[in-house]
Amino acid sequence: MTRKEQIKSAYKLTGSNASFYDGMMTYSTLPGKAICRLIWNMDQEKNLRYIEQALSGVPEDFAGKLLEVPVGTGVLTMPVYKELPDADITCLDYSADMMGAAQKKAEAAGIKNITFRQGDVGELPFDDGSFDTVLSLNGFHAFPDKEAAYRETFRVLKPGGTFCGCFYIEGGCRRTDWFIRHLYVRKGFFTPPFETEISLKKRLSAIYEDVQLTMVEGIGCFCCKRKA
Repeated sequence: MTRKEQIKSAYKLTGSNASFYDGMMTYSTLPGKAICRLIWNMDQEKNLRYIEQALSGVPEDFAGKLLEVPVGTGVLTMPVYKELPDADITCLDYSADMMGAAQKKAEAAGIKNITFRQGDVGELPFDDGSFDTVLSLNGFHAFPDKEAAYRETFRVLKPGGTFCGCFYIEGGCRRTDWFIRHLYVRKGFFTPPFETEISLKKRLSAIYEDVQLTMVEGIGCFCCKRKA
């Protein structure tokens, strides 16, 4: 199964009983599509493209140790993990409810090579250089202590390892920026300050190499390697 097919299977995974969050992440329900279009200026093609870019650092034959933080409900990654039987996968989230939803998806998919841990990205419960890949989808814009999150994800990554994922980037879409400022921040969903395309590229380039950054509207998708 190709990566695009894996992502599309996440769309199917939501089904008719999809939560609002899952429907939005996968552009698969009427409310989810409305939010994607209104706030994020994304149609299904753009939604698929940013997820593909965010997951580009995880090879289809990946067999190393991977940390996903935060795992959220797992709707975007469980179909990917199902196709990585030789990988050693750890999923961490601060929210027990979100992680519980991800665990149910993993159990339903029959994924055995996965461990779930509740914890804080600002103080990861792992040794230095524990993982070959650290994946973070749609998390950094919500983390209250972003500096600690950057330090910790770097610390637990092996030299030569891959850091990849995506999150909201200020300045990518004016409409999105307005909603983030007036709704998401006020409701406590997102926490400033936010990266811009320039600031994120500068930050990653200072400690990583082979930095790739792709913008899809207001979402920045990145992939880079820790310097050996």
